[in-house]
Amino acid sequence: MAATYDFLVIGSGPGGYVAAIRAAQLGLKACVIEREHLGGICLNWGCIPTKALLRSAEVFHLMHRAADYGLKAGDIGYDLDKVVQRSRGVAKQMEGGVKHLLKKNKVDVVMGEGKLAGKGKVTVKTDKGTEEISAKAIVLATGARARELPGLEADGDLVWTYKHALAPKRMPKKLLVIGSGAIGIEFASFFNTLGCDTTVVEVMDRVLPVEDAEISAFAKKQFEKQGMKIMEKSMVKQLDRAKGKVTAHIEAGGKVEKMEFDTVISAVGIVGNVEGLGLEEAGIKVDRTHVVTDEYCRTGVEGVYAIGDIAGAPWLAHKASHEGVMVAELVAGGHPHPIKPGSIAGCTYCHPQVASVGLTEAKAKEQGYKVKVGKFPFIGNGKAVALGEQEGLIKTVFDEKTGELLGAHMVGAEVTELIQGYVVGRALETTEEDLMNTVFPHPTLSEMLHEAVLSAYGRAIHI
Repeated sequence: MAATYDFLVIGSGPGGYVAAIRAAQLGLKACVIEREHLGGICLNWGCIPTKALLRSAEVFHLMHRAADYGLKAGDIGYDLDKVVQRSRGVAKQMEGGVKHLLKKNKVDVVMGEGKLAGKGKVTVKTDKGTEEISAKAIVLATGARARELPGLEADGDLVWTYKHALAPKRMPKKLLVIGSGAIGIEFASFFNTLGCDTTVVEVMDRVLPVEDAEISAFAKKQFEKQGMKIMEKSMVKQLDRAKGKVTAHIEAGGKVEKMEFDTVISAVGIVGNVEGLGLEEAGIKVDRTHVVTDEYCRTGVEGVYAIGDIAGAPWLAHKASHEGVMVAELVAGGHPHPIKPGSIAGCTYCHPQVASVGLTEAKAKEQGYKVKVGKFPFIGNGKAVALGEQEGLIKTVFDEKTGELLGAHMVGAEVTELIQGYVVGRALETTEEDLMNTVFPHPTLSEMLHEAVLSAYGRAIHI
C-alpha cells in the first residue's frame, strides 16, 4: 500500500530539507526524496566545500603576509590533497548534520528518483524497485547543475565544471576560467592564490557583471594586483584539446587570439534539473529550464510547488531555504509573506569578498529614482587598518525623495558578513534617518555601514 504524507519534497538541498523540517514543526507528516546526497549540491558540491577551499587559500595568503604583522613564517607551502580532504570532510560533516536534523524532526527520507505520477502522487525509483507515495502537497526542489556550451563540454581531465574543480586531482599551472560570476571568480581566486597562472574570460563588459559597476571595477583592480589576467567583452569560441593542454580560441574586439592552458574551468551559468520529473505530463510550465511559479511558489497545478534553483533567479541557497519555509507555512494554513527578490543579498567569497543587496546605482536611475549615493573606503576605518585589510569600499544608494535604502554594495574583507546589516534594514523598511541614528560599536568593520549612510547625506565623519 502506498505511503501517504501531508508534505512531500523531491530534493534535499537547502530548499528541500528546510521545507520538510518546517512542515514537520507545523505538525505535517513530511517526507523527503533524495537521489544522491542529503543537503544537495550546495552542501556537498557547492557553497560549503568551496568556502572550505577558499579558507585554506585565505590562510595561505595570510602566511605570506606574516612580515606585515611583525611575524616570521618560513617554508610556506601547501598539500593540495589535504586541502581537498579538509573540504570534503567539512561537507561530509554537514551532510551528517542534515541527516540528524531530519531524523530529529521525524521527517522520513527515501533515497531514490522521484517523478510526478498524477494528482497527489509520486513514483520513486529506488535500489529495491519502484514505489508510489501519495501526498497532499508536493514540493519540487531538485536544484540546478552547471550549464555546458557546445564545444566547451567538461571532460574532467582538461576541462572542468565546479564539481571537478572541488576535488582536483592535480594543481593547474596555467588555468582558464570561462565566466566571472560568483562560481567562476571564486575558483579563479582560489587557484590564483595558490600560485596558478590564472586568466578569466568574461563575455560581458565587466567582471562580476551583476554587481554595481563601481564595485566590479574595484574588484577587478584587486584581482589584477594579485596577478590574475582579466579579459572582458571576450568569448571562448573553441577549445582544441591535446595531450596535457588545451588551446582556447578567444574572441575579443573582433579578433581571435589563441592561448594555451593546461586546465579550463567552465562557469557559464546553470540550468534547472527539470528532466525526468513528469512536469509536462502534469501540465507544469517550464521556461528556459526553470519551473514557472507565482510569488508563493505555486506551479499552477493544484498541490504542486517549486522552490530554489529550479524555480529561477536568484539562484541562491538562502532564497531556496526561505521559499521552503514559506511553502510549508502556506500548506499548513498560515499566511506567510512572499519572498522579495530585491531584498535577498548576493555574496561572492573571492579575495576580496563582494556582497550586495537591492538595486545598483545604474538600475535605480533606470527605474526613475532620483538617488543619493554614499561611499566609504576601508582605509578610513580603524579596525580595517588594524586587520591589515584597508582595500575595500562600501556604497549605499538611497531614494532622495523618501530616504528608502534602495541598494547597498561592498567589496573588501568580511563584507559577506557585513551585508546583513543592510538586509535587515531593508526588511524593516528603515529610512536613512533610522540608520543614521543607529549606534554602531567601535572599533568594528560595521562602523563603515554607518559612515556610508552618512556619506550619502554629506555627513560622513571619517573621510
